[in-house]
Amino acid sequence: MAQISTEVPGDERGTLLAFVESQRAAIRETLLGMSEEQAANRATVSALTLSGVAKHAAEVELGWLRMAQQRPNELQRSPETWGDSFVLVDGESIPSVLAFWDGVTQELEAFVTALPSLDDTFPLPPRPWFPKGHKVSMRWMLLHLVEEFARHAGHSDIVRESLDGTKAMG
Repeated sequence: MAQISTEVPGDERGTLLAFVESQRAAIRETLLGMSEEQAANRATVSALTLSGVAKHAAEVELGWLRMAQQRPNELQRSPETWGDSFVLVDGESIPSVLAFWDGVTQELEAFVTALPSLDDTFPLPPRPWFPKGHKVSMRWMLLHLVEEFARHAGHSDIVRESLDGTKAMG
């Protein structure tokens, strides 16, 4: 269920940001009470882990922010390092991933709040899954983040329930 914020304006921009945050929170909440080892455990036939999903979601958010800003993504993954976006590596921890995500979240919210219009567009990069020469609006990006995070929140719910029986909805 979506969380209704009393701190974010109820206009379209505030509503979209609130829905993005609600789905972010759903992913983050699956980590509550988990040790590093538990959160890195593959509890299903999927390779997804709770910590890996959180890291991936943070990196995805940064990627969309950088596309919207039309700036290079400092964490752009190559085909060889793409899998690293789903696992904690090189001394990463749940607190470090969540702190990184907090920074991305703050930057995205400041960027979106300062936009003249959610109708502003940016070009999609050349990728096989994007139409060539296509642009999307800032509104589309926010809705896409809701979709992306909701999908991964569902994955995280299943992994968490498989690990210890904890259910997101009671």
